[in-house]
Amino acid sequence: MVERGMGDQGVAPGVAPLTRPPCRTGLRHVSLKAGMRISQALRNTVWMVALCLCAQEQQPPAKESPTREAPTNEVKGLPPRLAPTDYQALAHVGAVIIAADFVEHGIPTPQGAFSTEDYVVVEAGLYGPPEARLTLSTSDFSLRVNGKKVPLPSQPFGLVLSSAKDPSWEPPEAPSAKSKTGLSTGGGGDSSSTPAPVHMPMPLQHAMQQKIQKAALPEGDRPLPQAGLLFFSYHGLGKGIYSVELIYSGPAGKATLSLHP
Repeated sequence: MVERGMGDQGVAPGVAPLTRPPCRTGLRHVSLKAGMRISQALRNTVWMVALCLCAQEQQPPAKESPTREAPTNEVKGLPPRLAPTDYQALAHVGAVIIAADFVEHGIPTPQGAFSTEDYVVVEAGLYGPPEARLTLSTSDFSLRVNGKKVPLPSQPFGLVLSSAKDPSWEPPEAPSAKSKTGLSTGGGGDSSSTPAPVHMPMPLQHAMQQKIQKAALPEGDRPLPQAGLLFFSYHGLGKGIYSVELIYSGPAGKATLSLHP
């Protein structure tokens, strides 16, 4: 009995060879690798978003643009009076009106009145037509006292602060010096018993100086009206002043105001 030989593939003649289904192992491997890459990319994206959010939370909120409020120590000047005629004297300089009061050694401010023995003070106001502006500078002003040939130049307010005084502040009473034994030994007194001078506390000095600084005449390009204090070095007594002239020489022109103490 002759046995029929098997083909090379071990398939009987006349029988269709068995076809293996396509191998899915490779596909699964490729799909798994692609999935891992996508998953890794997603994780990286999530991490990046989380880091950005954390950074935004840690950053302080952006400050809103200020409304140009003046700093507490900025020179603001005094409130202008209702009209130039409310001052002792006035002068027209083109379209600008300059008015002024001579207040001797006083330093009037909206928060209180102060004084200085080393300077005399002029309260000046500048007025103009609607929407008028003027570049102001304290160096545009000078003061002629008692007809002196050379007028006094205006001084920066910073020089006045060290000599300013608050009349409402009184130093505490010094304790009376008593002899330990109660007996007088005669002869000269002991100089060591002289009480040390009492100065105004620093917080009160600082508050007073800020008030004076704010009341000084503002400088720079300003809308009119403007008003403020001008300071001139003068050590004499107010009662010895019999004539005062405020001299202006600036962008608006030139003018002289006769002030009466």
